[in-house]
Amino acid sequence: MRWVDTLTRGRRWAALLALSLGGFGLGLTEFSAMGLLPEMARDLLPTEYATSPPDAVAKAGWMITSYALGVVAGAPTIAALTARLPRKHLVLGLLGLFLVGTVLSVAAPTFELVLAGRFVGALAHGAYFGAAAILAGRILGPGNQGKGFAIVLGGLTASNLLGVPLVTSLGQSHGWRTAYLVVALVFALSLLAVLATVPTVAAAPGGSPRAELRAFRSPRVWLASAVVAVGTAGFFAVNSYIAPLTTQVAGLSDSAVPWVMALMGLGMTVGIAAGGAAADRDLRRTIRYGFVAVIAAVVVFGVAAGHPAALFPAAFLVGATSAFIGPALQSHLIESAPGTQLMGAAVNQSAANVANSLGAALGGAAIAAGWGYLSPVWIGAVLAAAGFLLAVRSLRPVPATAPAPDPVAA
Repeated sequence: MRWVDTLTRGRRWAALLALSLGGFGLGLTEFSAMGLLPEMARDLLPTEYATSPPDAVAKAGWMITSYALGVVAGAPTIAALTARLPRKHLVLGLLGLFLVGTVLSVAAPTFELVLAGRFVGALAHGAYFGAAAILAGRILGPGNQGKGFAIVLGGLTASNLLGVPLVTSLGQSHGWRTAYLVVALVFALSLLAVLATVPTVAAAPGGSPRAELRAFRSPRVWLASAVVAVGTAGFFAVNSYIAPLTTQVAGLSDSAVPWVMALMGLGMTVGIAAGGAAADRDLRRTIRYGFVAVIAAVVVFGVAAGHPAALFPAAFLVGATSAFIGPALQSHLIESAPGTQLMGAAVNQSAANVANSLGAALGGAAIAAGWGYLSPVWIGAVLAAAGFLLAVRSLRPVPATAPAPDPVAA
């Protein structure tokens, strides 16, 4: 009898929910900063904010960039170094790192130290998704790794729909530090829940740092990573500056920001469900047409952003199209990797956070250059178009003379 057969139905779902709660916390810590940039700039950069609010908000965009850079650095490094560690122990350690990094950010008195705390917490992001998805798949049983990834990622999409707007509203009324104390509490609850409900699962046989690092020998992995890094940066160029777009471009009050973010989160929830099914039917077609939809949605958002009534459906559209393409890009990257499942999932998260960093940094640079709060949207459209061109190249069939890599289930 397999160990998974000994789990009761209640214990199994409790364990899956505990892992999903960690994904929920990841969504809170990563995306709440986007809605709280004005508050963070006002608190941490008071002199700059008093002189020029746009410049201070643009500089505060480094809160997003530093987190993204932490994911990029930590995901492959932790995946390689922990290849032989039992997955439950790995997940617990990563949740502990999230908790420490978040508390450090809340307690830090200066802008630079908050950046450091964000970077430390982000180191665990990519490896958590890989390890938690593998655990969830094992708990569900053979042939369910894709469902396991969907459950863990479902926590992140749920955070965009429910948690991020609530935490953003809390931060606007009681300060961003109070909001991130709530995020730290979510990580603490997830750590305790995993400890109590998730069974111990051994690392994959033959796992080693050297084996995991084999993924980087494949040119297809690098190209597929570039598609994610450039193509999804368009979404982050828009999402990173959703607060000033809502208040300064659409002319709405601060209280409207959580509602715009909720509509975008609802779009992401709908999009990821539809995108998973579409990717299973036709991966390549989903990526091609998905990118066309993203480009169109970002352009529509740019036109609609100045009209309050149109802003909300446009935000839904950007969230839906951007999330729709996500499962297909994840599957494409993993099937491009030579049989290294944990590293493939971690590299996908690294690439997505290169996109986060790139979108936030270019959008902030455009605002700082005096191009206005709407300029990140047009930069986002250009980035999505560049991702589409890279995807066309990446999706070309492997020549018959070259050995194709072994596909790995998501």
